[in-house]
Amino acid sequence: MRTLLLLSLLALLTLGLCRRALDASVSADDSPSSEAFVSKRASAEVARRHKRNYVYDSSVYGAVRDPLEAKREVCELSPDCDELADHIGFQEAYRRFYGPV
Repeated sequence: MRTLLLLSLLALLTLGLCRRALDASVSADDSPSSEAFVSKRASAEVARRHKRNYVYDSSVYGAVRDPLEAKREVCELSPDCDELADHIGFQEAYRRFYGPV
């Protein structure tokens, strides 16, 4: 029983050491300088994606302008409208209680 336990521990140790050696050889092949530079196309794609998903910080640029924010607050103050908005969505609940959005 001890022999089986000893062999299994040695196998796990060997596997761990081999994996560590494999990881070291892979990282040695990739030089850090190749990671520092990206192509113009890749950088333009990152910049374009960042610009499209940019959310203005209200502390820097003032209040965020949402055309439905005032109507959303009116609906939240009405418990019936607020409950219905949880089920079917804000715009539909507001339309049913207060008319077209």
